[in-house]
Amino acid sequence: MRKCLVCVLMIILLTGCGAAEGSEAEELALTIRGEYLAIDSCAVQAAITADYGQRVYQYEMAAAVNGDETVLTLSAPETVAGLTARITGEDGLLEFDGVAVETGPLDGQGLTPVSALPALLEAARSGYITACALEEDGALLRVDCGDPAGSPGRGTETVLWFDAATHALVRGEVSVDGFRAILCEFTGFTAG
Repeated sequence: MRKCLVCVLMIILLTGCGAAEGSEAEELALTIRGEYLAIDSCAVQAAITADYGQRVYQYEMAAAVNGDETVLTLSAPETVAGLTARITGEDGLLEFDGVAVETGPLDGQGLTPVSALPALLEAARSGYITACALEEDGALLRVDCGDPAGSPGRGTETVLWFDAATHALVRGEVSVDGFRAILCEFTGFTAG
């Protein structure tokens, strides 16, 4: 009987701690969302992995966002170093010396490696939050975004990780029908 009582008390304590952590994560997620809504410009270094199923591409780039315009400058792989992607609104092209190329969509909504950063920033600003939690001993905030009427593992889902102290975006994933299509890892995120 005593063991049963101890187990019940432990469950109550663990549940209470989880609830407090959940509300802390939710408050932090809302604070970060407000900050990202106010950001008009930012710069970041990004390593992007685009998985088309049959083929996987890896890119490294510098990104600068200013209002509705995003400029990405590829630094790796070496064969495409110097290519610039300029995205304004819905249009995005890779261009170099006046030549433009298309990388191809990863989903039915036109997600490409070029549009991944603006899509992740939009999710940070206005994505429907389905879950959030503190990870790595509270160092990272994980925010899951998806369709409010959708089912987990269906459609397009986004997961964002923010540095809990600085609120910098450090990683983002976009999954399509449960398959991770885009992984972005960020360094040197600066706003303003």
